[in-house]
Amino acid sequence: MNKLQWTKEEARRFILAHQGLWPPARLAGKNGILEYIRRVGCIQFDPLDMVGRNPELVLQARLADFRPEMLGELLYQERKLLDGWDKMMSIYSVTDWPFFRRQREADREKCLKRCPELVEVLPLVRRAITERGPLSSLDLDYNESVDWPWAPTRLSRAALESMYFWGELIIHHKVHTRKVYDFASRHLPGELLAAADPNRTSEQYRDWHLLRRIGGIGLVWNKSGDAWLGIPGTQAAERNAAISRLLRKKQLLEVAVAGIATPCFIRTEDWQRLEGTFRLDSPGQGAILAPLDNLLWERRLLKELFEFDYRWEVYKPVAERLYGYYVLPVLHGERFVARCEPVRDKSERLLVMKNWWWEPEVTDLEQVKKDLAECFKRFMQYLDVVAVRIDEELSEREGLEWLAGLKLSQNQ
Repeated sequence: MNKLQWTKEEARRFILAHQGLWPPARLAGKNGILEYIRRVGCIQFDPLDMVGRNPELVLQARLADFRPEMLGELLYQERKLLDGWDKMMSIYSVTDWPFFRRQREADREKCLKRCPELVEVLPLVRRAITERGPLSSLDLDYNESVDWPWAPTRLSRAALESMYFWGELIIHHKVHTRKVYDFASRHLPGELLAAADPNRTSEQYRDWHLLRRIGGIGLVWNKSGDAWLGIPGTQAAERNAAISRLLRKKQLLEVAVAGIATPCFIRTEDWQRLEGTFRLDSPGQGAILAPLDNLLWERRLLKELFEFDYRWEVYKPVAERLYGYYVLPVLHGERFVARCEPVRDKSERLLVMKNWWWEPEVTDLEQVKKDLAECFKRFMQYLDVVAVRIDEELSEREGLEWLAGLKLSQNQ
């Protein structure tokens, strides 16, 4: 097939349809979670919890009935999903375990090289888990400080994380953000643990992972950037070679987007799934997106297609922030219309809106407000809150009456 010729509107709609946001909140139940994660490969994890953690925020935008316990059950009871490393810390399908074998083997070598103190303590950790069951680093008394990524840490933590990185342990469950580990062999099928890496060479692995990551967003351009985080060997020459191979195998299609000089690519399977539907108009509905939402993974491309410049400022000093600490994008139809800074007050069962910024030139504002009111009602149900409270400083600003008046009945 020759390259596709799209307008920016067509590119926006294709990505949104692929992401389950054209329109939003059309998937349902645990099967909806599994369907979405199969489609995009993984969702990114971050431990910060202002109105739910990043994976929960990703899923509430796609599932009308999403509740956080659904994700917990798929991870820690049914074991259909796994915590692992893909695009940074992520959640992906348990069936992907064999594809990351080479990554786990590389991690074993890195961990032992970085922290030689592990050699003596590993047999003791194995014995402790064998005898006592799932353990966290607080349950072990190896308090020696050792060199570790990001910062020095206790040997107990380094040992458990190492065994997790190379696949001997999995996360059994979490207590808030504290990880409790157990042997993978106690929870995953033996045939899965023994399965060979489906990619026999580094080249095959790079092709697989690059194709997977393009599907993680929907449409990606051939530029260096955050879209490729976590994939080894994606410098320009290696990336170009992988894209050429995938085009020859007809697993990728090239897309020329009007106004964007750089070639873009989509997976052939996604084109076949969406070809007949993505251009159709969608009802103007709203969605509140996660700061690390799959749609936002390549932010420079996002700016080109959506004219929306988003930066997560949580790690920036206060004086350098343009907006706020934990600011979420607000989508309406195929346009970003606002940014908001919400916080959950669990004790009062309130959604507290600390700040709100409309994007410039939002048209048909009254209809947008009506649609966003329905969106925020879904958001309140997901958070198990019953009303919205506007922060005192924000309450003096005009145009947020529609939000301030939102309430749910106690049993909604």
